[in-house]
Amino acid sequence: MTEGTGSTGGTSGHAAAASDAGAAGADSWREWHEERTATVSAPYGPLALTGTHWLDDAPEGRIPGVAGHWAAAGDELVLTATDEDGLVLDGKPFTGRAALTADHAPPARARLAQGERRLAVVRREGLWAVRVWDPDSANRRAFAAIEATPYDAGWALPGQYRPYAESRTVQVPNADGRDRGLGLSGELAFRLAGEEHTLQVAEEEDGSLWAVLADATSGTSSYRFRFLRPSAPAADGSVLVDFNRTLLPPCAFAEHFICPFPPPGNTLPFAVAAGERTVRTH
Repeated sequence: MTEGTGSTGGTSGHAAAASDAGAAGADSWREWHEERTATVSAPYGPLALTGTHWLDDAPEGRIPGVAGHWAAAGDELVLTATDEDGLVLDGKPFTGRAALTADHAPPARARLAQGERRLAVVRREGLWAVRVWDPDSANRRAFAAIEATPYDAGWALPGQYRPYAESRTVQVPNADGRDRGLGLSGELAFRLAGEEHTLQVAEEEDGSLWAVLADATSGTSSYRFRFLRPSAPAADGSVLVDFNRTLLPPCAFAEHFICPFPPPGNTLPFAVAAGERTVRTH
């Protein structure tokens, strides 16, 4: 075999391998996108949230449109109900008094129900709230699709996770207009067009990472900010930064979520023309 023939064959082999990898990435992304669509449009998915009611805004214990009397009592939320309230707790009709703690199960498995609606108890920074999930919500009925950019292998970039010596918390605005603490564990570095960029990230319990980011498309051709959830880094800190899987935050589907805005430094100076962009409605 001549050098020329060998060189051509090697080039063709690399091209074929790259093509196969790109096709596999596109297939995996398509499955991910379909699963995301099914998740957000499920009966008790993000589109079904119709209210987050803070007990501080209901000093008399009555929440508009929600049955029962609610009262914060230290580490518990006390619910009092009568037959007329039509509440179900743990699958059984509920009357009387019950001390509740925060729900950690998915909304579909919330302990408390009122008809088809699910009532989930939430606690944030010591404050109590009741969330209402309704399969017949206006947002769920109007939903058509998650508008997303088709897969582009050029947006799947090698990255490096650099944990901080100590975790830190920064105050950022949230979608409901309040400032709250956002925990950050390190920075995620990647290169694009020969230039290094970083995102401040949080490390989840399973080791995966989470970033809240904006870019040059935010508020125009995409939602005002998005999430990115890379998998757990390898032992050497390497991790794939796949912008094809940039996510719309829950508050893009229902205004009653309290999503955090990007922390300082997490607005990228270029357009991320990848991932989920907006919610399309009928």
